[in-house]
Amino acid sequence: MSTTGRFIQVVMMSAAFTATGSNVAHAQTQSLGLNLGYFAVKGEDTRIFDDVIATNRTIFEFDLSQFNNASVGAEWLVEVGDYVEAGVGVGFYQQTVLSYDREFVHDDGSDILQDFKLRVTPVTVVGRFFPFSLRSPIQPYAGAGVGAFNWRYSEVGDFVDRGTLEIFRDRFVATETDVGAVYLAGVRVDVGDRYRVGFEARYQDAKGVVGIDQGFLDERIDLSGLTSVFTVGVRF
Repeated sequence: MSTTGRFIQVVMMSAAFTATGSNVAHAQTQSLGLNLGYFAVKGEDTRIFDDVIATNRTIFEFDLSQFNNASVGAEWLVEVGDYVEAGVGVGFYQQTVLSYDREFVHDDGSDILQDFKLRVTPVTVVGRFFPFSLRSPIQPYAGAGVGAFNWRYSEVGDFVDRGTLEIFRDRFVATETDVGAVYLAGVRVDVGDRYRVGFEARYQDAKGVVGIDQGFLDERIDLSGLTSVFTVGVRF
């Protein structure tokens, strides 16, 4: 079984175990959390050395910050005692960046254009620790976990063969699921007996392989970055 397959199996077993435990321990509270936020990719100076997006900037004109975009997600949460909460969640992020060749143009003087598109759908298992307990009206917390990051990266448009100077149209696509770490911190506030709102900062550390042999300019892609989210939860 692949690493991704084992991760998904662990997620399903963890969810089943948590659900069983919550039925036994009636004091445990389950909740559904929804989040809307903003994902910011790592800067060029902190990305992995063989990152395809950073390498592309040597030939194509675009800013790394153009890959920053909105994200959405949902999470099923179960309290484990008074200070710990376990969660299984899923998120979604997608962005398309328009670029052009730094050195060459078409015969009519127009730019040679490309679209770089990145999509990431993480499935995560995380634990949160609440130093002032889950019963506090204001609940700061910190946590960590692991995620399976399903991603797809593509480059579509016109390109220049540096050997022949021929301009050709092509598409290069890589897709995979890779396991990475998740670190988070935040604060939330109860609103009435059932609802809560909050803010969370979540950092993901994950990498994938796109492959020079598949036509890309470098071997890997850095999927790491910081997501800042507004959260809304309902207990049941």
